[in-house]
Amino acid sequence: MSTYIIKRLLAALPVIAGVIAVVFILTTIVPGDPVRLMMGQRGDPATIERIKEDLGLNKPLWWQFLDFFRRALTLDLGKSYRNNMPVTRAIGQRIPLTAKIALSAMAIAVIMGVTLGIISAVRQYSILDYGSMFVALLGISAPTFWVGLLLVVLFCVKLGWIPGTGTGDGSWIYLVLPVITLGIRPAALIARLTRSSMLEIIRQDYIRTAWAKGLSERVVVMKHALKNAMIPVVTIIGIQTATMLSGAIVTERVFSLPGIGRLSVEALINRDFPVIRGEVLFLALIFVFTNLLVDLSYPLFDPRIKYDR
Repeated sequence: MSTYIIKRLLAALPVIAGVIAVVFILTTIVPGDPVRLMMGQRGDPATIERIKEDLGLNKPLWWQFLDFFRRALTLDLGKSYRNNMPVTRAIGQRIPLTAKIALSAMAIAVIMGVTLGIISAVRQYSILDYGSMFVALLGISAPTFWVGLLLVVLFCVKLGWIPGTGTGDGSWIYLVLPVITLGIRPAALIARLTRSSMLEIIRQDYIRTAWAKGLSERVVVMKHALKNAMIPVVTIIGIQTATMLSGAIVTERVFSLPGIGRLSVEALINRDFPVIRGEVLFLALIFVFTNLLVDLSYPLFDPRIKYDR
């Protein structure tokens, strides 16, 4: 197991290096001068040149790339052009809120999605099946921004149950609507995938054998069918979790939350290249480690999977 983990981490290094190179190139060719945006259109040319020299923007591109790559290896991602804050600190301040919302939304999505998927598979072609899949279809089809705005109008404006958007005094009540909004789509995806995977499994011969032995429905479904059907479901759960942790841009904008997604938008608007590069590197690391954890979880559901090499 340890050998497999080391090999996976080593194999991820070229991927991360490639991400760093692509991000640097893309942010370099983007139109717009970050220093000019900082100083305004009436900025003093001498001051602008001095700032470019301090930031290293007047150096050749190859030098800027090598310097960025060297510092990225030590997680020294430079400072924000906008507020001179270290990039690692700027990202670190936004991670707790985004993680709290993302993990809560994912927990709700897993519970709802797996439950609806099991019900639909076990009661195929029944009213429960049609109803569950109709709800899942709505969850996938409804735009996130529309769902968020609808919830704000209903629970904040009309009913007054939620104080409003933002984080307020830090109370959990302010996170209820963002968590629901963020969890609807992954819950729908998980429900549909669980149903299709369960339907494939319950048609297998060993499931028929379990029924023939007189085992109860709960044992057959939960112990034999669900456990073997969870591998593709766990995969999509890992991908969705990594996506949420990398920043729910639309949800955070709708609810005015200072998370990773909002930081990304602000960095793009202000051409804050160090923050953009730092966030993309953070996203790449999230996906690498999430995929590794998903792979390591497979033997829990299928003991035939071994990671000995």
